[in-house]
Amino acid sequence: EVQLVESGGGLVQPGGSLRLSCAVSGYRDSWHCMGWFRQVPGKEREGVAAILVGTGQIYYADSIKDRVTISQDNAERTLFLQMNNLTPEDTAMYYCAADGGRPCLESRRYSYWGQGTQVTVSS
Repeated sequence: EVQLVESGGGLVQPGGSLRLSCAVSGYRDSWHCMGWFRQVPGKEREGVAAILVGTGQIYYADSIKDRVTISQDNAERTLFLQMNNLTPEDTAMYYCAADGGRPCLESRRYSYWGQGTQVTVSS
């Protein structure tokens, strides 16, 4: 069974950094995309960063691309999201997702989701 478990979220001051991790079980080579998404209550889930697994091509949301880096440990398939210079607008539940289709930043095309890890940016 596929399982995605996020960790690394928490409370951070503005300007701080966090590194989110997604532990992956049940990985399949047929997955096209893996990515990170975020959501706040009442709003649509927003793509943050994603990887096209077969090629390693990386995609970032324009709103945050200068402050985040997505990477993957290909041995364990762990997915990471490094976030820097955080602002209160980055406060959200962050989700790891797998088995997405192109475009890789489109949440509606993903099959598997983690439970989320809360990121709160506040002084």
